[in-house]
Amino acid sequence: MSSANVVALTIIFTALILAFYRAFPFLVFSKREVPVALKFIEKSLPPLIIAVLLVYCFKDLDFAARPFGAPNFIALAAVVFLHLWKRNSMISIFGGTILFMVLSRTM
Repeated sequence: MSSANVVALTIIFTALILAFYRAFPFLVFSKREVPVALKFIEKSLPPLIIAVLLVYCFKDLDFAARPFGAPNFIALAAVVFLHLWKRNSMISIFGGTILFMVLSRTM
């Protein structure tokens, strides 16, 4: 089998798996009630993601060296502000993460 055929089969196989992976929840939960465990995960996942990002943001903080943790605290304030303003976890998570990455690279 030529390498072009292997590549084509790999792409087709990957596309089929991805289509099944994305359709699976709709196939399983379209006719039934969503399980309580899944509702719990849906409610608790955004705060857990924020907690993981907080740990990542503050794990190597060094107050003795410049910029003295300023990007971390500015991004944290932005996350709190965005969440109180918009009440949208995704905006808070992505906005704070992007701001932190920009500030940590530029300060």
